[in-house]
Amino acid sequence: MILHLFRRTPRFPNIASLYGTIVAQARTPIFYQDYGVPDTVNGRFEMIALHTVLFLGRLEGEAADLRRLGQAVFDMFCRDMDASMREMGVGDLTVPKRMRRIGSAFYERQAEYQKAISAPDDAALAAALARNVLDGPPQSSQAECLARYVRAAARALADQDASAFATSAFHFADPGRAMISVGGGRDRNS
Repeated sequence: MILHLFRRTPRFPNIASLYGTIVAQARTPIFYQDYGVPDTVNGRFEMIALHTVLFLGRLEGEAADLRRLGQAVFDMFCRDMDASMREMGVGDLTVPKRMRRIGSAFYERQAEYQKAISAPDDAALAAALARNVLDGPPQSSQAECLARYVRAAARALADQDASAFATSAFHFADPGRAMISVGGGRDRNS
């Protein structure tokens, strides 16, 4: 209870806002309704991890202050995962073991997604998303749509000035527009 008084004040007051934008995007209903992401604890974790990877990837080549901002967002991701496990009733002795697994899974996905995004086509990215996010066959149309969205999101982040991230004014691609642009999904005008 009193421990929060001794925690360091974050250098970046907008970390909660930045992370909130990531979580809000990851929880966009279209991912669960049209893209086929399972609306489960694991499905939500995978989408938050995916969007955090995209965010961190965008900040990777920036100045040291923005990279530290990325580290602070990753730290908040870890705190959120820890708090979520505790809310689900995971015991104090088990949380550290699970957090190590979450950290390992995150770093594996980060490396896998970054490599797949840099590939010239969507095959590796669709396969990674099918395996990690969708729990489905690598050639599924949903995995292909999700891969196209991820590329659109990475482009949208890359097109934004670095100052947008420092002021929490950044945005991801619209997943509805990404789905329409690939000819999938339902009619958004109805």
